[in-house]
Formats: sequence, structure tokens, C-alpha cells
Amino acid sequence: MKFLDLTKVQIRSGTGGNGCASFRREAYVEFGGPDGGDGGKGGDVWVEAVNGLNTLIDFRFQQHYFAQNGRGGQGRQMTGADGNDIVLKVPVGTEILDEEQEVVLADLTVEGQRVRLAAGGNGGWGNLRFKTSINRAPRKANPGMEGIVRAVWLQLKLIADVGLLGMPNAGKSTFLAATSNARPKIADYPFTTLHPNLGVVGIDETEFVVADIPGLIAGAHQGTGLGDRFLGHVERCAVLLHLVDATSEDPVKDYKIIIHELEMYGGDLADKQRVTALNKIDALTDDQRDDVAKALEDATGEPVMRQSGVSGEGLQNTLRVLRKIIDANAAAEIESDKEPEAWKP
Repeated sequence: MKFLDLTKVQIRSGTGGNGCASFRREAYVEFGGPDGGDGGKGGDVWVEAVNGLNTLIDFRFQQHYFAQNGRGGQGRQMTGADGNDIVLKVPVGTEILDEEQEVVLADLTVEGQRVRLAAGGNGGWGNLRFKTSINRAPRKANPGMEGIVRAVWLQLKLIADVGLLGMPNAGKSTFLAATSNARPKIADYPFTTLHPNLGVVGIDETEFVVADIPGLIAGAHQGTGLGDRFLGHVERCAVLLHLVDATSEDPVKDYKIIIHELEMYGGDLADKQRVTALNKIDALTDDQRDDVAKALEDATGEPVMRQSGVSGEGLQNTLRVLRKIIDANAAAEIESDKEPEAWKP
């Protein structure tokens, strides 16, 4: 299945049915009169977050979604049937943007969350509605209201607890494969990872989700390499794991390049809590490990984890640090959601 995280769709809600202008003409009925029914309401266009989807590829092959029109009213005070709604099923984590991609119309972060994108038009009134004490035989009936036609963008941002950052070939995919059941493509050339991957990591009888995105290089914010368009998939993460290749010619320079790209990306991503890990330490001697780790700690101003996705050394320690941060953030969110206690004298 191909990965698609941004697509444009055209939607249209249903037009309301026309009202009916009708009169009773029945044998042996002394008084006739208007009996035209109202038109039915047009169908709505909804978007719903569902489980089991992790791409927007279905919208590549169908970009137009039209709700059903309402049926017209009929005589004998019969109201027309309402048009059927149409529901766009999207993965959890999908944002709905306006046509200019400037306004977020909805952010679906919970399974089962539904948002109405376009309301159907109301049905027109039949001539029975216009009957008054003065006008006993109105011949007027309203047409149904037109449906709403608009274009919206669907943008997927994966839901994960931990987001992996690093230069190409920093070992992100190897880390994901070593700690989860995910099987991303791994090779010794840059940009092996072309689309985000998710993996469920287990540690100390608990689990959390890790997102691996294509590597960044200098100038990614200007479109160099694969650009920074995949950074949106780690915006929702509780913590970022920045992997630095210990075998690189200048690990400190690699670290600073990624931090600069985060800052140029904007938003709160650069300020999000990060854990820095020196990866591929199995390829270094003990003295080399100490020297590289010391230089990286001086650049970051904080302790640096040491690990190897190939040998497994240090992975459990890194996972426990990540788990601790995730739990702390979850506890802080629960505390902030609590309603303040009522004031008591």
C-alpha cells in the first residue's frame, strides 16, 4: 500500500427538495384547499476518524464526494424524503484544511470523532405553509436551498508517542526494527526511508508508539532532499528521540544541522522535549565512545544516551527514559484537565 498524507477533495452537500403547490380535489369533499407538502432536506457531508487506516491513499482515486439531494414534496401533505448523508472515513490524526491551506477546519485526533464539513440545503415549503385567514388558496411554493460546494485538503499527521529524528543513515529504521515488530526497509545508502513508519515498542510491560520519518539534511526547510514535509508526523509526539551517528565525520555538526532545521520549520517542534542518543557505538572503541559522547554533551548541554541498534547495547536504557517522559507528560495532561475545586469560605 502506498503512503499518502496530503490530498485535496471536492465535496458537495445535497440540495433541498422543492416544495409542492397542490390542492385537494376529492369527490364529496365540501371544502378543498392547499395540501402541498414540503421538500426533503439535502444530505450532509461528514468526515469521521476510523481505526485501521494509516494513509489517505483511498482519496487518490476518488476526489469528488456528493451527498444525495432531498426529494420534492407531494400532494396530500406528503413531505419529500431527506437525502442520504455521505461520510469520508479518514485515519486518526487527520487535519481538515480550507482550500488555501491556511485555516484548520477540524483536527480528528480521537477514533469515532465526526465533523460536518457541509450541511445539506433545507427543503422548500409547500403551499400549505402559506395558507392564511386571508389567502385561503395560495399557489406559492418555495424551491429547496442549494447545497454547499467547497474544496478541502486532508492532511495526515500520524499519532505517535515518540518521534525519531536524525540525518539519513543515522540508524532510525534499524532502531525501530530492533525495538518493535515493524519491518522498515534498511540499507546502507541515504534516504532508504521514503515515508513514515510506525512501530509499537514494549518496555517493562508497557507499550508506546514510535514514528520513524525520512532523514533531514541541511537545507531541508528549503526543499533540499525530501524536505521537511514529513516533520508534521512528529508534531503530536510527546518526546523526540534524536539519533546521532557516532561513525559520522562530525557528529556535533550533524546534531546542529537537525536542530537548525527544527527551528526553521517553526511551531513548537524545536521546543519539544528531546532525548539525544549517540547511535552505532558498536563500531567505536571505548575511548572513541567517550570522546564523541563528551563532545556531543558539550554541544547539547545535557546527558547523551549511548546505544546500538545492531548489537542492542543501551537500547533498554533509552526506552526507559522515553517511557518515563511519556508517563510524566500524560500525568501533566490529566492534572491540567481536572476542573478546579469550587471555592469554599
